[in-house]
Amino acid sequence: MSSKADILDAVVIGAGWAGLGVSHALAKKGLRHRLLERGRIGETWRTQRWDSFRMNTPNMQTVMPGDSYQGSDPDGVLTRDEFVALLEDFAGRNALPVQSDTPVTELAGDQHNGAYRITTTRGTLWARNVVIASGNLNCAVRPSWAAALPHSLDQIDASGYRSAADLRSGAVLVVGSGQSGAQIAEDLAEAGRSVFLATSRLGRLPRRYRGRDIMIWLVLSGILDVPRKELIQPSGKIPARALLGATQTLSLQSLSAQGVVLLGRFTGLVDRSRLAFADDAKEHVRFADEAAANVKRLIDDYIQRTQTDAPAAEPDPAETIAAQLPDPPIRSLDLAGSGITTVIWCTGFRGDFSWVRLAGLLDAQGQPMLENGLAALPGIYFAGLDFAATRKSGIILAIAEEATRLAEHIAGRTLS
Repeated sequence: MSSKADILDAVVIGAGWAGLGVSHALAKKGLRHRLLERGRIGETWRTQRWDSFRMNTPNMQTVMPGDSYQGSDPDGVLTRDEFVALLEDFAGRNALPVQSDTPVTELAGDQHNGAYRITTTRGTLWARNVVIASGNLNCAVRPSWAAALPHSLDQIDASGYRSAADLRSGAVLVVGSGQSGAQIAEDLAEAGRSVFLATSRLGRLPRRYRGRDIMIWLVLSGILDVPRKELIQPSGKIPARALLGATQTLSLQSLSAQGVVLLGRFTGLVDRSRLAFADDAKEHVRFADEAAANVKRLIDDYIQRTQTDAPAAEPDPAETIAAQLPDPPIRSLDLAGSGITTVIWCTGFRGDFSWVRLAGLLDAQGQPMLENGLAALPGIYFAGLDFAATRKSGIILAIAEEATRLAEHIAGRTLS
């Protein structure tokens, strides 16, 4: 058992943007803490993003707590490697107590000293408070019938894709048309690969609107501040984020114009040699366009209500071209005939919290139960989770406010 002198005020698990932001806020409060990282700073960004990946927030918004953008390209977007460098610089400038190459193998409680025990591959730490900032979008989810696909097909997840050059020759089926799926399909098409895209019912956003990056308007108008409870669907699920191109407007229409074959929802196997799809690709295009139009209306209302100076609405690039859909729709796709050799699953992620050994912290699916970052157990917190409090939660825009709130709560428990 550890003595009280050895008990830290807090331990933060995960040195991505969320963990670093919380560590920064804890340091400002003068709290003794450690920041544990399984690999290197920004490990997930280093190892689970493709080579041409870019941030979806413009440079002026891609900043860490206490920082502001000082460069010459405020509307530009960082590459994967530039973002990792930003995180490393932030940790170094602020002398944050990062312990790299220190995977946490168990988080448990101790009834004797009121502290939590954090077991790592390098030893054990004790802390009154623990902030779990390892993310809930780091384990790929595939449909259950993916295992029934022929062994002749290569199957990878969005997190495993790096570039078209790394794939076996042949056509590629991308399943899922959210941000990752659509951006990967575009990357493949630009590399000259034959691409089939199994679409899904998701909204989309124009990259720019009325003279500004769309992300600027989403913040100003309060669209990103919609609380989690208003986003939850009747099924209990949170809708996926809308499709957004990293550098320009990306849509199902623009992908089809680049030669990507648009399919409906992937529903399974007809038999070992044929794949089945729903006849809903046209509906997916319509739904995405309506979602974009609705967001633009909300922004227009904000501009009018606040009398914000903004130019007139420019044409949405997606609306200037028609979606090129197979006619008749492809309901069954022969693998040999289509030349498909690789399937890339862009069907979502979940968090891996298998190392957590605290009752009442996770639900039946092994995912966190929390409200505004606070777990049911005193002294346990989550940071950086998608849609944890609002629509903004889970993106870098949220961390300054989230980190401050958690650090104040931890200081209240620790210093009182």
